[in-house]
Amino acid sequence: MRKSLFATVAAAGALVAAVISPAVSNAVPTNVTFTVAGGALTITAPTDSPLTVTGNTASGDITPVVVSDQRLGLNGWTAKAVSTAFDKPSPDPASIPATAVSYSAPLAPGRTGISTVLGILVPQVIDTNKTVVTATAVVGANTATWAGTVSVALPSNVVAGTYTGVVTHSVA
Repeated sequence: MRKSLFATVAAAGALVAAVISPAVSNAVPTNVTFTVAGGALTITAPTDSPLTVTGNTASGDITPVVVSDQRLGLNGWTAKAVSTAFDKPSPDPASIPATAVSYSAPLAPGRTGISTVLGILVPQVIDTNKTVVTATAVVGANTATWAGTVSVALPSNVVAGTYTGVVTHSVA
């Protein structure tokens, strides 16, 4: 009986040792990767926006102007605006220079994502490409929406008629 008890204890000990620490390890590490594809940085605005003449100023909003940043990164962005001259065709052709056009960009509450977005609140002349909205501290996807407020100072010798100009928005 002693041999049988000893054999049982020895067999149980061997089984525990085999379960707790296997004699041979064939572990193989595998590197697993994936790619998150980012999207584009875009800006949209309406194709037409009428201004209203009051006194010696034509003014109104280009709304909505929307920047969508789907790059899924940490880089901020800068939106800019520039205007052409406002021209009136024949008869009596006339032109109001781009130096008479100013722009401001109060932000609407339509912002998404993580970013610090600042619009230019004081109107500035946009006869050259000027920064109107910036985003910093960006994390991932984000959007910002604003109404671009446009004002055209009419000269004292303005000629009656319909004037057309182009305000171009860009983002980088």
